[in-house]
Amino acid sequence: MTLKKELTEKAKSLEPVLRIGKSGLTDGVIEEIKKQLRKKKLIKVKFLKPALEGKSRKDFAKDIAEKTDSELIHQVGFVVVLNKR
Repeated sequence: MTLKKELTEKAKSLEPVLRIGKSGLTDGVIEEIKKQLRKKKLIKVKFLKPALEGKSRKDFAKDIAEKTDSELIHQVGFVVVLNKR
């Protein structure tokens, strides 16, 4: 089994540590995600439709990963799984 698959399996039992609302990807949200990644290494983040700001869910998920310097492991609907690089 690949590392990504293993991490995806592990993430299934996780609860989202953060929910991103209509204010979107603010500096505070980015800092909180980084903090959670340092603490837990593997986290799940949920975002609401208004957070997208006209982007696709895929692009938004990639943005989160880039801005938090993490690896995007999995994305389904409005939930992303991130792993610390």
